Amino acid sequence: MNKEFRRLSKSHLMFFIIFALLVFQSLALANDKAQKINDLVSQYNKNGDFMGSVLVSENGKVIYKKAFGLANIEWETPNTMDTKFRLASMTKQFTSMLVLQMVEKGKMKLDAKITDYIPEYPKPHGDIITIHHLLSHTSGMPHYGGIPGFFPKLSRQPYTSEEYMKLFWDLDLLSETGSQFSYSSFGYYLLGYMLERLTGETYAQLLHDRIFEPLGMNNSTLDDDKSIVKNRASGYRRTLTGFENTSFRDMSTAKATGGILSTVEDLYLWDQALYTDKLLSEKYRDLLFKPNLGNYGYGWNIRKVPAGENMETTLVSHSGGISGFNSLIYRFVEDNHMIVMFKNIRNTVGLGQIMQKIGLILYDQPYELPKESAARKVALTSIESGVDAAVREYHKLKNYHSDVYSFAEGDFNGIGYELLGMNKFDAAVAILKLNVEAFPASANTYDSLGEAYMLTGDTDSAIKNYKLALGKIPTDPNLSASFKEALKKGAEDKLNQLQAMAEKQ
Repeated sequence: MNKEFRRLSKSHLMFFIIFALLVFQSLALANDKAQKINDLVSQYNKNGDFMGSVLVSENGKVIYKKAFGLANIEWETPNTMDTKFRLASMTKQFTSMLVLQMVEKGKMKLDAKITDYIPEYPKPHGDIITIHHLLSHTSGMPHYGGIPGFFPKLSRQPYTSEEYMKLFWDLDLLSETGSQFSYSSFGYYLLGYMLERLTGETYAQLLHDRIFEPLGMNNSTLDDDKSIVKNRASGYRRTLTGFENTSFRDMSTAKATGGILSTVEDLYLWDQALYTDKLLSEKYRDLLFKPNLGNYGYGWNIRKVPAGENMETTLVSHSGGISGFNSLIYRFVEDNHMIVMFKNIRNTVGLGQIMQKIGLILYDQPYELPKESAARKVALTSIESGVDAAVREYHKLKNYHSDVYSFAEGDFNGIGYELLGMNKFDAAVAILKLNVEAFPASANTYDSLGEAYMLTGDTDSAIKNYKLALGKIPTDPNLSASFKEALKKGAEDKLNQLQAMAEKQ
């Protein structure tokens, strides 16, 4: 009996030792990843490319969370984990959840037409476009660019839902309904309005009662311009010489398509709930993540991404951008990993670049710490010492300091447009020419240079570069189908305009 007891005691002890070692090893690996993530994000912050908050979970457990920079630059108020950021188009995933909840209850149908819920919506579009089309961005409705002057004029004005809807409800469709993916925030605004009409509740109240309160998302709300919201961040734009306040947008134009304020910790609660039936049964929850045209579900992008050598995993994601804010969530759903980042500064490195590297850390893959942008340094030289000095600086940095500075295509493209906005036309042309030389296979570099020449009045050079852009669009491997379509249409329109001007001369 005693021998048996001792034998059992030894085996139990051995089990606990092994278990403790495994737990210790797991914690050590998590801490190592957390330190790598901190070093990575801190470097982006040091380079001036990130100001906001980040949270990373692995196997459903938070391994890293931290806030960087300032929520309000004028008052030097730091960002914290309680700082609320505008989610922008990440709001769409919450709207799709509310719609599917109504579908599950039999109060909405995915194949119902717009006019079933908004009878006064103009025909024939209202009798053709379904709830499914709106959720999946296959309605053919345009995005904000479909209304000339939307951002500088209309987006600044307050509207009732009915008034705002009438701004876009009779616009021409970009494509036949159901034939292709075409992102449209107007479609999701319509969904929010339908929810309000069907329930008699505001979109804000629906969010609170049906999502935020059940999940304990106590730091989430619908943004508006009148309410006093504790810990709300201000949005900024980075310039060559510092920061500036972002352009105003009246949040009545966002609502169900981009109006939520939240924190990264609340988004972790949201992420975890999406693995359960707490808000929606599995049957209807699966519809959120079922890829339609363009690999878009209902409020989510779905795609396969590398997860190590000869391995891949499913990434469910969505981004957002509005008035000085950017947001992005990555959900590696097969492994229950999640990355979410918010920032209250625009005109910097995209969150996608940062989060891709965090993803590499999660999957134990090699990655590189970020380099400082050469584009900003070259642009400042053009302002302080002239265009020739800037070109010399570019070649010096590229030839001798490429280990320190980044020469990313997007950085130089963005800086070129910033210089155009400052009326520094010669400097903009010079920098965009350097970008064309560095990325000769890119259609976008030629398109941007064409626009710069157009603004300077050099019609011949503008026509030449727009033609080159059009010729490279079909073979450019770095452009999505939707961006290729938009780039082609823009280049063709500008080319037609320029050729008409040339004929009159």
